[in-house]
Amino acid sequence: MANLGLFFAVLGAALSAGLAGCGSAIGVGVAGRSASGVVTQEPSMFSKVLILQLLPGTQGIYGLLIAFITLANIGMLGGGAEQISLLSGLMYFAACLPMALGGLISGIAQGRCSVAAIGLVAKRPDQFGKAMIFPAMVETYAILALLISILSIFGIPAGI
Repeated sequence: MANLGLFFAVLGAALSAGLAGCGSAIGVGVAGRSASGVVTQEPSMFSKVLILQLLPGTQGIYGLLIAFITLANIGMLGGGAEQISLLSGLMYFAACLPMALGGLISGIAQGRCSVAAIGLVAKRPDQFGKAMIFPAMVETYAILALLISILSIFGIPAGI
């Protein structure tokens, strides 16, 4: 109980990286299965379906970024973690939640959307540009979650 604030801040960082990473892993996994099926039939489609498969991977990167920013702000990356109040720790925890939950849900949704886009490209290779727009639209919400987490983290006042 000596530093419960630090515990909650680190928990927020871990959830941000972990849940967003899980969303990306699931999304990239389902899209990869679909892409593999297309490449089995048409190996020349590899580069197009690979791009569509990689799109859900960004949420994990965003979650990791939020975790790094949080850990840097509380002094964990420099080796000397600061004593922070319970209120500050809870604020960091809350600031990490948009990216944690947004990354999890949007990574999975983007993977499913990528599967559909891969199916479109398999049938109509000339429609790759249009097919890419659909999963890219889901990315918007991952970026919004990233933005609100960043603004929240940098908005936490020092010394409370």
